Amino acid sequence: MRYCRVAVDGGPRWGRAEGDVVLLLDGSPLEGDPLPAGGSVPVEDAVFLPPVVPPVFYAVGLNYKRHAEHAIATGHAGAVPDRPEVGYRANSALTGHRAPIVRPADFTGRFEAEGELVAVIGRTLRNATREQARAAIFGWTIGNDVSARDWQHRDRTFWRSKNSDTFKPMGPWIETDTDPLAHATTTVRVNGAVRAAFPTGDMIFDPYDYIVAITRYITLRPGDVLWMGADAPCRMEPGDTVEIEIDGIGTLTNPVRTETGGRP
Repeated sequence: MRYCRVAVDGGPRWGRAEGDVVLLLDGSPLEGDPLPAGGSVPVEDAVFLPPVVPPVFYAVGLNYKRHAEHAIATGHAGAVPDRPEVGYRANSALTGHRAPIVRPADFTGRFEAEGELVAVIGRTLRNATREQARAAIFGWTIGNDVSARDWQHRDRTFWRSKNSDTFKPMGPWIETDTDPLAHATTTVRVNGAVRAAFPTGDMIFDPYDYIVAITRYITLRPGDVLWMGADAPCRMEPGDTVEIEIDGIGTLTNPVRTETGGRP
């Protein structure tokens, strides 16, 4: 199943993408098995929202060896991670499929896209085993971890370099019937040209490692998301269109704009 959230009559509605339409649903699939509500929206006309608004937004850094080694070589990391550790991002940074990524007017320097697999949690978990962690994943979606590098390297925290409005596109939907760790490739395109492609599952620590580590101390709940890191950042500029494709899930597409007059 491909579950999504779309804007209908000014409000969010859950839907199920089937072929070229989104069938509207009566309720959330995270709370049960919702029935069709009797309406539909063409996929090409749908206004996609982030497929879930997470209670807590977890994010992994340096979870692919090449990315970690690049960070070490450039002086931005000390070593390849030897245990799963997780950070947080702001829900306010989320935006949906086809919505613009907006570069702040006062930012200069490297502005980068990072294609990431996102795990969506479907059960409450505490002190989970790997088997319980695997069973607790409701489905998978795609994230673009937009990064303003000069701010990231200059500020004491990631407060604006990774959490500015629109810096976390996610979508277009949650796919429940795939195993992206086993066979998928993550491909990042800018204006149609491939800028990065890597095996999605070629991680230092997989999602189940992280879920086991997190739930030793923190309860995970339905709707929480875990972004799994990227292999290769890709530079982008206003006027570009960024596509992130993960086999078996779909393609997340966002145009890049510059802020004007304090607004996108």
